Amino acid sequence: MPLSSSAALAQSRWQMGVFPVTTFQAYTSHFGTRTGPWGRVEPHYGLDIAAPMGSPIRNWWAGVVQDVIHDGACGVGLVIRSGNYEHIYCHLSGSAAGGIYSSGPVLLRQGQRLRTGQLIGHVGMSGRTTGPHLHWGMRHDGRWLDPAQILRAMAAGRRQQAARGAAPKAPPAPRVAVVR
Repeated sequence: MPLSSSAALAQSRWQMGVFPVTTFQAYTSHFGTRTGPWGRVEPHYGLDIAAPMGSPIRNWWAGVVQDVIHDGACGVGLVIRSGNYEHIYCHLSGSAAGGIYSSGPVLLRQGQRLRTGQLIGHVGMSGRTTGPHLHWGMRHDGRWLDPAQILRAMAAGRRQQAARGAAPKAPPAPRVAVVR
């Protein structure tokens, strides 16, 4: 069940989250029911964020690497636990085996603590995908949430903070590429 818009917006703490892809191109698939890339109607438990191959991926929120994934759907991926929340990153480049993920200078192990905004991987095309992107999912106590609502709450929290004249504490906004 998705988080309601009002509940997501009430979570002012989201203003400290970090947009996970540093070079954003477009959102290519929303959360919820969709027609998948092979023509079937299916649930989609995340937000697909297109970015150039190899673009850096940052950790949304501080937490612990709960799982390192390597399967046919998610491809190479990570599950990071932050309290009752799990954030899932799929279709990464690099390799995953035996609870260890590596991509360029990134080497992560199951159980490793991560900071908010820490480099955790790179955009790839592993698993079930038709182009380079990050599939970013989020669960709270096992219930899937719509990451777009969390991003809206993050932006609203930052606007409220700016309106109060508070100095921004969040990292700089991601670079945006123009797709033609």
